[in-house]
This record gives sequence, structure tokens and C-alpha cells, in this order.
Amino acid sequence: MATVYFPEFRLGKVLATSFTGTLSERCGEPLERIPVPSRLMDWLAVNGLTVASCTQPQLERARELREAIHTAATAVANQNPLPSSAVQVINDCSAQGLASAILTAEGAREWQLKSASLEDALSVIAADAISLLAGEREGKISLCASPTCQAAFLDTSRGGTRKWCDMNTCGNREKKARFLANKRNGSSLAD
Repeated sequence: MATVYFPEFRLGKVLATSFTGTLSERCGEPLERIPVPSRLMDWLAVNGLTVASCTQPQLERARELREAIHTAATAVANQNPLPSSAVQVINDCSAQGLASAILTAEGAREWQLKSASLEDALSVIAADAISLLAGEREGKISLCASPTCQAAFLDTSRGGTRKWCDMNTCGNREKKARFLANKRNGSSLAD
């Protein structure tokens, strides 16, 4: 039996934008990081939202939420009005779950899913997206400067000038491309 390879998750500090990162390279060769229901369950568990099961229709609903969040975040980053269809999906997902924020002994917030259902987990992600899109967080929503990525992220840099969703992926790839282009241009000038 062949081993199935799944791409690694790209995890961030903001749940909603980390979730949109489960589809990367949106403007290049898209890479789906949650191709099957079990992989979505893995991503949720890594983010403290363990669910009991996930069906293919639930995975499709999760992807619909992911795309609604990305669409809305892109609109905010571009200073455009929020698309009503994206707002509707986010609001519907937020209202469908039964999750509660709990305070740990260490002073951190965690989520308790009442029924460990996917709807509970999606409601947490949608609520996080609402907080982000409503401007309740310090920072601004930006889009990755990589022409193939365009991922949404929360820029909390001092001057609000962060360019990359992740310096270890897109930032390094773009810096390497510039270096190689400069090297080629330099060697062609020396010829």
C-alpha cells in the first residue's frame, strides 16, 4: 500500500488567516492542504479544535467558510466593501456552532466545543474571522506580496509594512528569486 503524502500545514498566530492558508499559492499552482476530511480534522486538532468526525459535505462547508474569509479579508486589505455573500457564509457558520471560550489556569484562552462537532469548530473560526474583519485586533489585514500567494495575514509590524504572509516561505522564495535574477544580470553584464 502506497503512503499518501499530505503537504505540511502553514500555521500562523491568527486562527482565521491560518485557516485560509490551508489553500496556498492561490494565484499560482494552488496547493490544497486539507484535501480529505481526515486532514481537516488534523488541522483543527493542531489548532485546539478537536472534532469527533468530518464528512465530505462538512469538508466542503469548511472550504466554503475558508474562501468566504479569504474573500472578505482580501476586500478589507484592498479597502473594498465586504462582499455580502462572504459575510453571509461567515455569519451562518458563526451562528451554527456551540462553542465557549474558557480560561486556562495559565491565563490563556482555549475553546471548548460543546458537541465536538465540525459545526462547533467552524463557529470558532468564523467568530475569529468576525473579530479580525471588524477591526477588533491591533494591526491591519494585508495580502502577501508574492504574486503566486496573495494570502491574507494580520500585519502587526511597527510600521505596518510587512510584505509576506510568512518570511520562511514566501519571503525567502522571493528574496532568492531576486538574488538569482541579480546574479544573472550581473554575470550577463560581465560578459
